Amino acid sequence: MTTSNPEIAQSIVAAGIRTNFHDVGTGFPVLLIHGSGPGVTAWANWRLAMPALAKQARVIAPDMVGFGFTERPDGFAYTMHAWVRQAIGLLDALKLDQVDLVGNSFGGALSLALAIRHPQRVRRLVLMGAAGVEFELTPGLDAVWGYTPSLDNMRKLLDIFAFDRGLVTDELARLRYDASIQPGFQEAFSSMFPAPRQRWVASLASPEADIQALPHETLIIHGREDQVLPLSNSIRLNALISRSQLHVFGRCGHWTQIEHAARFAQLVGNFLAEEDAWAA
Repeated sequence: MTTSNPEIAQSIVAAGIRTNFHDVGTGFPVLLIHGSGPGVTAWANWRLAMPALAKQARVIAPDMVGFGFTERPDGFAYTMHAWVRQAIGLLDALKLDQVDLVGNSFGGALSLALAIRHPQRVRRLVLMGAAGVEFELTPGLDAVWGYTPSLDNMRKLLDIFAFDRGLVTDELARLRYDASIQPGFQEAFSSMFPAPRQRWVASLASPEADIQALPHETLIIHGREDQVLPLSNSIRLNALISRSQLHVFGRCGHWTQIEHAARFAQLVGNFLAEEDAWAA
C-alpha cells in the first residue's frame, strides 16, 4: 500500500487479525508494544525510538487489535488473552522464534503477560511506565481511558502525559485529536475500558507469583513525574523480578521514549546489546 500517512506501514494476518506493523532495521528482532491512549498507533508511540534502535536491531512495531490501523472485527472481545494471541501470531507469521520485548504502559502489561505465558519466545524484557501489577486507578489514567473526543480534551490529556509542557503544542494536540476521531477509533477505544475503571487495572495485572518466576533479564524504566501510571508500579516490578534493573528519569512524565528520546534509546540499546556481547 502506498500512503502518505507514516502511521500506515506493512500489513500481515496475525492470529486472524489483519495487523498494521512497522519493520525496520536488521539484527536480532525487537518487538515494541505501544500504550493505550486515544488515537494511539505504534508510529505515534515509537516514532523517535524506532530509527535509533534500528541501527543495531530489526525493530517491529505493530498496532495491537483495537488500536491504530489494524483491523477491528465487529464484536471483538478486547482481552489480554486476545492481545497476547495476536502478538504471538505476529511472531509466527514473521517466522520469529524469539524477540526482545519492549512494552509501554498497557504494552508493558501485555509484555509481562506474553513473557509469562510464552517465556521461550522472549530473550530480554523492557518495561516502560508499565501496568501489569495491581494499583489504585490514578486520576490521570481515568482521564485517559475516559477520553471523549474534543480538541480541548486532547490538550488536557497531553498535559497529563508530558512533564515538559513545551512538548504540548497546538499542532501536536490537533494531530492526536484528528487521529482519535478516525472512523472506528473511538468506538473501539471507548468499548475497552468503560467506567468503573478500577476493574481494568485488575484485568491487565498478572499474578505476582508468575511475575516473580520470570527468568528474563529485565530493564524497568519510569518517569518520576508520571501522572498516568505510578512510579510505585515499577518499584514493585523491580522487587518481584530477580534479574531486573530499574532506571528512573527525573523531570519526566509518562512519555519517557519521547521526553528523553536519546537517553531512552541509548539505555535500551545498551541493555539489549549486552546479550549479543555475552553470546559472542
